[in-house]
Amino acid sequence: MNLFSLFAIAVGLSMDDFAVSVCKGLAMRRLSLKNTIIIGLWFGGFQALMPLLGYLLGSQFQRYITSIDHWIAFILLALIGISMIRESFSREENSVNDSVDFKNMLVLAVATSIDALAAGITFAFLEVSILPAVSFIGIITFTLSMAGVKAGNLFGMRYKSRAELAGGVILIFIGLEILLEHLGVLP
Repeated sequence: MNLFSLFAIAVGLSMDDFAVSVCKGLAMRRLSLKNTIIIGLWFGGFQALMPLLGYLLGSQFQRYITSIDHWIAFILLALIGISMIRESFSREENSVNDSVDFKNMLVLAVATSIDALAAGITFAFLEVSILPAVSFIGIITFTLSMAGVKAGNLFGMRYKSRAELAGGVILIFIGLEILLEHLGVLP
């Protein structure tokens, strides 16, 4: 997997975190650097941890399904992407408060990183060098989450659904690229 593809996956996976961070920023009356960093660390940390766990899980099954791994990667990334796109069109408002306490952030971090677990399984099938990959994903998510808090505090909810839509489309295209490369359609 090349650096651009990894970057695109990292950005795609971090869009849920970005959207929730925008909501957190919106809920904050006064922007706090400490709370912004805490939010970035929670989301970035879990976006790094979950693909690692998925990779470890996927590595256990890799030898049994190498002949169809590209299809599995495509299906997993497409399902994650479709879910994000569907969420972007949802009119349901998710209420998010400005609390950064342990319980609140744990629930949000786990909820927004479940898709990264599936991406980690995909990484195992593609034999991605996992430590640099998860570090990269964590750093990108940390940065975008902090930017989301700031943007939410400045602009509000205007960009939440667009971020989720963009993230979903990116993941579907990356899945399609993986499939087409393995089928020999793309170099």
